[in-house]
Amino acid sequence: MCTMDKLIVQGGAALKGRIAISGAKNAALTLMPCALLTDEPLTLRSLPRLADVDTMSHLLNQHGVSITTEGGRPEDFGRVVTLKASRITSTVAPYDIVRKMRASVLVLGPLLARHGEATVSLPGGCAIGNRPIDLHLKALQALGAEIELASGYVRAKARPAACAAGVSPFRSSQSAPRKTR
Repeated sequence: MCTMDKLIVQGGAALKGRIAISGAKNAALTLMPCALLTDEPLTLRSLPRLADVDTMSHLLNQHGVSITTEGGRPEDFGRVVTLKASRITSTVAPYDIVRKMRASVLVLGPLLARHGEATVSLPGGCAIGNRPIDLHLKALQALGAEIELASGYVRAKARPAACAAGVSPFRSSQSAPRKTR
């Protein structure tokens, strides 16, 4: 049987005030690798102060992305981060970083689009269950990438900017043509 703790609020005064809220982790982790697509700066605001955001920053540094952070003190709730990938120094995402965070695989597409090749370690296990990356790989293949799985790494090759062609490999069920009788 599951027991729940409870929170009891007593008093007759209404609660009021302001609370600062930082951005969502999954949104930040999805947007940060976009810096790899361009040599222009990318500025993201209200990034949460979380280990996964710091791990993604470390991974992007490995690829040559310079990162400046404002609001880095613990009392600053959301951070403003500017990422600049003037020159990509590596197209390999090594196991020692990728194993720490499954979202690391999100550098695969941007590296492939900008440089025509990328090698990313397969992510490690997950505490909440099996979460494969097959949809990422199928989408890249549908856009013309060649994918090879070898020695615990995904190796991808494509024409540079092939993935930026604007072709979507999937259709949403709402925009898909329907048969009429």
